[in-house]
Amino acid sequence: MPRKPKKPTVIDEEWMATFSDMTTLLLAFFILLASISKVDMALYEQVQAGMAKGVGKRDIETPIENLKQEVKEILVQMNVDETSSIGSDTTGVVIEFASSSFFDPGSATLRDEALPILRRVADTMNADLYKNFQLEVQGHTDDTPIHTPQFPSNWELSSARATGVVRYFIELQVAPARLRAVGMADVSPKVPNLDPFGNPLPANREINRRIVIRVNPSRM
Repeated sequence: MPRKPKKPTVIDEEWMATFSDMTTLLLAFFILLASISKVDMALYEQVQAGMAKGVGKRDIETPIENLKQEVKEILVQMNVDETSSIGSDTTGVVIEFASSSFFDPGSATLRDEALPILRRVADTMNADLYKNFQLEVQGHTDDTPIHTPQFPSNWELSSARATGVVRYFIELQVAPARLRAVGMADVSPKVPNLDPFGNPLPANREINRRIVIRVNPSRM
């Protein structure tokens, strides 16, 4: 007797619709998570470099880490490493200088000793590797009031100091579009200006008087 033809096997693909929905939901979740999160640029760069080296067996540029190292060498060479610091945060590189290294008390005129330091920093920032980096110069004071015709308050003094650094960077051919000057007065101290009993802390006040240069990549 002739054999009956076998019925074709039907493949159940209904699960693909559920899997597709789940994948779409996961994608939407991660897009939402990325949109509300603040990316740590320095950490992102380290992870990116580590993955490239571990998976692709290749090295990639790490501008933030390179910049930190270059600026650190400048601070040491200029003998200001004890009155300055270099670090990074979630947005990029943070360079701090004691105000006493740049300005006389109550003045916003750059001291001659500060000019070679800023020139070295500007030369570094004009390198091709950092051409897309933005510089925000912040002036910080302590809580000691100032009342002069030129500077009625610490707001004017801190703004003038930040602007002075920015103007000098422009003289050194740093593009103005990359620069911003911000006066912070005494509203963002690193350490308390007063002890718990309201007495002034001179050493802390000196720490709070500073110029901060925040260098942030405009895009990775």
